[in-house]
Amino acid sequence: MTLTAGIDVGSGAVKVSIMRVEGGKEELLANYLERIRRRNVMEVVDESFEAALREAGLRRDQLDYIATTGEGDLIPWRTGHFYGMTTHSRGALFLVPQARGAIDIGALHTRAMRFTESGQVEKYQMTSQCASGSGQFLENIARYLGVSIEEIGPLSLQATDPEKCSSICAVLAETDVINMVSRGISTPNILRGIHNSMAVRVAGLVRAIKAEGVVLLTGGLAGDGGLIAAIQEKLKDGKSDIDVRGHELSVFAGSMGAALWGAFRHHKLSREEQTGAGA
Repeated sequence: MTLTAGIDVGSGAVKVSIMRVEGGKEELLANYLERIRRRNVMEVVDESFEAALREAGLRRDQLDYIATTGEGDLIPWRTGHFYGMTTHSRGALFLVPQARGAIDIGALHTRAMRFTESGQVEKYQMTSQCASGSGQFLENIARYLGVSIEEIGPLSLQATDPEKCSSICAVLAETDVINMVSRGISTPNILRGIHNSMAVRVAGLVRAIKAEGVVLLTGGLAGDGGLIAAIQEKLKDGKSDIDVRGHELSVFAGSMGAALWGAFRHHKLSREEQTGAGA
């Protein structure tokens, strides 16, 4: 039996997952998320890690491997660090075994990746520096409109006449929203317009990696039903068979994937040590 932890340190939140791998069976023991909100990142990491351990009913010294991803390479007591695309791919595969692609929409960037049935990344594509396709951008818009992050998706799905919004620049998009409000455009129609503009970027990334089949939305916006619907609509061009989905635990794809890759590396290192000792 192998017990591992995965810590995904993002720009907006820290996610921690505790996993148990035994006899080929992978089991999730605990998940914990804490938003950073201008606090000291390492304090948030420590608090989140201890909270996840309590939920799993474990002590730190019982873990065989502590894996990090994202900005987690700053954690001094980690065992090892894994690149974000590999962890999100592996986490997506754990959540939806038939998935062969993932779209990670974080606070500051969006990236799409295509992977094999074992979670190995085959091809990926990322957005440019502009923030108009990011979670932070959408959060800023929601704050201006006076709605919570949880309300964005349901409100967007209520849209009857989405208003067109810039998909090129975050500054232009925010200006568009201010003008929409002054013209009396409804909040659902504004949000669906924002989702549509973000979906243009995301669809371009998905097409660039030539994804097919099930593609899972991960990252901070993974639970946004309005965004998922907008992406699905943009990808319905009759030229490809892509099924974009969300999952209730998608936000933890990075931390779960890190924990699973940690279990794989621990097993590999243990086997090498045994082989060396027997030589």
